Amino acid sequence: MAETAPQHLPNTPPPRRDRTSLGLLELLVATDSHGSISAAARALGISQPSASAGMRRLEKHLGLELVARSTRGARLTETGRATATWAREVIDASDRFETSAAALREAPSARIRLAASLTIAEYLAPRWLATLALDGLTPAPGAGAATGPASRPGGSSEQRGPSVAARGPASPDVELLVRNSRSVMELVLSDDAELGFIESSTLRRGLHSRTLAHDELVVVVAATHPWAGRRRRTATVDELVTGGLVVRERGSGTRETLEKSLVAAGARLPDHLPYLGSTASLKTAVQYGGAVAVLSRLTVADDLARGTLAEIQVPGLDLSRRLRVVWKDGTELSAAARRIAAVAAGSAGAPRSRTVR
Repeated sequence: MAETAPQHLPNTPPPRRDRTSLGLLELLVATDSHGSISAAARALGISQPSASAGMRRLEKHLGLELVARSTRGARLTETGRATATWAREVIDASDRFETSAAALREAPSARIRLAASLTIAEYLAPRWLATLALDGLTPAPGAGAATGPASRPGGSSEQRGPSVAARGPASPDVELLVRNSRSVMELVLSDDAELGFIESSTLRRGLHSRTLAHDELVVVVAATHPWAGRRRRTATVDELVTGGLVVRERGSGTRETLEKSLVAAGARLPDHLPYLGSTASLKTAVQYGGAVAVLSRLTVADDLARGTLAEIQVPGLDLSRRLRVVWKDGTELSAAARRIAAVAAGSAGAPRSRTVR
């Protein structure tokens, strides 16, 4: 019987115990990335005996069999690979913490609050912040998307995401709130955010918008899923809606695009489907739970390249969409907001209050 990944509810912490060493988690991630313990040891600049001993300590600490050892060498088990996926998130969070702690030495000035949907916040906003950094801005507390979204029926996945602290007195401290598209528009309309970045095709009354980029959703399954073994890797619309689909919560731009595409194809989502509040949790459900998901190509490009996920074509289903910046009608945007919008749009221009959408 194939090994299964350890089962923990995403928002339910395990019993309290000594925290796992970051160094051992880095060793596990390096082993997964480089294919063997010896290659991981070389990448980390440690001896192979030390790496092997470290892996054994990690297995003992977690109580999991992470490595299958044989006369031909050692390789990660299925459990080991699943654990490495989660360990990579811990390492990334630690890196963000170190960056944020260093940024506390910077003295912020004026604050500007932005809001962005999850896909944009995780996969596009970091590029914009890097561009702003070249103009004298440095990452500030909260840089990077926070972990642990809170999913609520009919609600949003709320995270506090990337911020930027300024060096110069004229540069702002940027706070980025991460919500689903519907909540982003509500924040802008209530003046709780000056700019919003959304994936939704629906624009609330009282907002202007500008297209930043074109994106598409793709249907993905695990590489071991029966659909991935089909000659042309295709599925029908009916198979998609009845084949173990997991989706984002209501209000998500990704879910809205999928729902509208299904209606155009003469279908609809079932009334009761499992929904999860983040892209990472959906990918885990697909990779280790045999589910089917529809996600932005931005979010699964690396997984498709590695072969851990497989793309399934669904003829007759148009999953293209626009990613947009929105701002409140009648508002004269600050210079900082116009600069941020210009960076996001990748042009010298920026939206003003009377721009036609």
